[in-house]
Amino acid sequence: MPDLDWRTLMETPRDTAVAERRQETERRVLPRPTRRPPLRVVPPPEVDPGDLKNRSLYINRELSWLEFNQRVLDQALDPSHPLLERVKFLAITAANLDEFFMIRISTTQKNLREGIEDVAPDGLNTQQQLEAMRDRALRMLDEIAGCWQELGPRLADERIVLLEPGEWSQSVREHLHAYFSREICPVLTPLAFDPGHPFPLVSNLSKNFAVVVRHGGRTKFARVKVPDVLPRFIQLPEALGAPRSLTFVFLEDVIRANIHELFPGTQVKGAHLFRIVRDADLEIEQAEADDLLETVETSLKQLRHGAVALLQVGPAMPARVLNILIDNFEMTEDLVDRTDARLGFSDWMQLTRLHRPELKDAPFSAPSVWAPDEDPDVLFDELRYQDQLVHHPYQSFTSVEAFLRAAVRDPHVVAIKMTLYRIGANPPLIDLLIEAAEAGKQVAVLVELKARFDERNNILWAKRLESHGIHVVYGFADIKTHAKLCLVVRQEPDGIQMYVHTSSGNYNPETAKVYTDLGLFTADPEIVADTAEIFNSLTGYSNQKEFRRLLVAPIQLRTRLTELISREAEHGRAGRDARIVMKVNAITDDQMIRVLYRASQAGVSVDLIVRGICALRPGVPGVSDNIRVRSIVGRFLEHSRIFWFENGGHEELYIGSADLMERNLDRRVETMTPVRDEDLRAHLRDVVLAAYLRDTDRAMVLDASGRYGRPDAASGSFSAQDFLLKHYADAINE
Repeated sequence: MPDLDWRTLMETPRDTAVAERRQETERRVLPRPTRRPPLRVVPPPEVDPGDLKNRSLYINRELSWLEFNQRVLDQALDPSHPLLERVKFLAITAANLDEFFMIRISTTQKNLREGIEDVAPDGLNTQQQLEAMRDRALRMLDEIAGCWQELGPRLADERIVLLEPGEWSQSVREHLHAYFSREICPVLTPLAFDPGHPFPLVSNLSKNFAVVVRHGGRTKFARVKVPDVLPRFIQLPEALGAPRSLTFVFLEDVIRANIHELFPGTQVKGAHLFRIVRDADLEIEQAEADDLLETVETSLKQLRHGAVALLQVGPAMPARVLNILIDNFEMTEDLVDRTDARLGFSDWMQLTRLHRPELKDAPFSAPSVWAPDEDPDVLFDELRYQDQLVHHPYQSFTSVEAFLRAAVRDPHVVAIKMTLYRIGANPPLIDLLIEAAEAGKQVAVLVELKARFDERNNILWAKRLESHGIHVVYGFADIKTHAKLCLVVRQEPDGIQMYVHTSSGNYNPETAKVYTDLGLFTADPEIVADTAEIFNSLTGYSNQKEFRRLLVAPIQLRTRLTELISREAEHGRAGRDARIVMKVNAITDDQMIRVLYRASQAGVSVDLIVRGICALRPGVPGVSDNIRVRSIVGRFLEHSRIFWFENGGHEELYIGSADLMERNLDRRVETMTPVRDEDLRAHLRDVVLAAYLRDTDRAMVLDASGRYGRPDAASGSFSAQDFLLKHYADAINE
């Protein structure tokens, strides 16, 4: 087979995509938009059903992720969302894309520099993949800017006005000059760069001015950072703004208009805004990680100098200034993006904090399983005989807090063990763990220091926990601990009894408000025994190879999932009921994809609900014609993982922290927990999974060509998230 041209994998040419999106926007005149119309049917690839490694059976994981981010951007373009929610989706898209440059593009650039030839399952080599990633990512930057061109006027219609410098009146200029002198200038630090002044460190994601001045008869250069400690949007006094409106100007515009104040006695010839995105992928060398905490702290410092993955500059930046930046960043010109758009659209999240409830989703009250101060005897007595399921954000995270609080304040609880991955900025669970330790309970916590972009936070929390006498471990140098587990050990009249909470989501009350996640509270003897052994291996040494009920990575999760899928294939070949439904964030592992292909060939009906990356190609005759893939992007970020197997009428269902990615299966500590209670299984099967499979409102369906289109809505519009909101609200009122 000849080498694949990556351009054939792109959805549409760059200009065509932008034009089509503009035309689609113009057609949106009804309260309920059609959004992107169903895509035309493209013939699926013709492959030998016996050749499951054929590269045409795989979608490139990087391009698939970018198409997921496109689905997020589509929400910003969708007028059925309240306006500030659309702004939120715009900011999320931009933040996601920054991370893509920081991690995925940076890693591929590094591989190319080091001569690492990594041919993806779809056949793209390192060079082809990098070119495809950059091209699609740059198109998306244009589309983000184009989306803002639509949203800005709509905000003005709703009395949220953002003034461009050309719209400033003289009185506005005078006010901003005074504001600059009083509030901004003291924070700014102009840094010259010349033979006597080294080129300053330019931090990741920062916005900066490259300033050209005439000084002593010579042209010289300086850098002024736009401080991120100041708000991006500066509100004008009511008397200076648009009538009956909130009126803002951009911080960088105020700095540019007054930048001469920083260089008295010189002539400012130009101030050119630029922004860089650096490599932010933290690497830990196992051989050098004698002290993991110290190693992570050192690596974080080194990331300040990470290689540049993207340099964004304005169209008017002179070649001489641009060349100075390119030389000092030690980068190549192909990493430059010239744009006349605003830079750093992730800052637009600040606008969503405005108190305009009519421009946001209607608030809802999430019920809690237990009262915040639930009697520990009542809570643990309930759990000893009845498992409890919680579904965030439809049910409140205070249920988890109530469980831990009961354990902390119950004199019969002797030990608490917990894993913490992404904890958040002000986590109440930290104070509860400290309270437990000060009450004399044994407390052991694994804080994963390598949780990407949360490393600094986690280091701070780990040190604070240690300072209060808590046993803190940092995990392993070569793998991350991604499992979400809390184990409570209680002395009861008939002996020691243990209780477990396990979840698909982090112990973070803020993300629990916007991420869909599932948690299970149980006293099942086999599950708690497995959990206790996992904690023993995390805090000590263990060669545990088998578990009673839990599926645990990297030990046997891959093997057991393969067995469960293969068992379903055996049922299919024997003519018995055979069906699989999986809800995950990503499917990229080529070995697991081939296992699913073989199940489809055996007649197994497979429904995959995949929020983000899906490298599996459904609907290929003879290979995956029994597999259907859909993605749901809506008000809440779909984060729960559910694996359901019909098993010839003897169903099994698991929830947990793992996706079908190599890293989750082989390079992380993950757990998948069986839901053994029949009523809870029925709820997840008949209510939760059924709702996602019915969704025609936010779902997009993947076809054999690798494109996403709208599902058939002949039966009417149905939103799974709206349905679940109402379902849980109604349940609490019954």
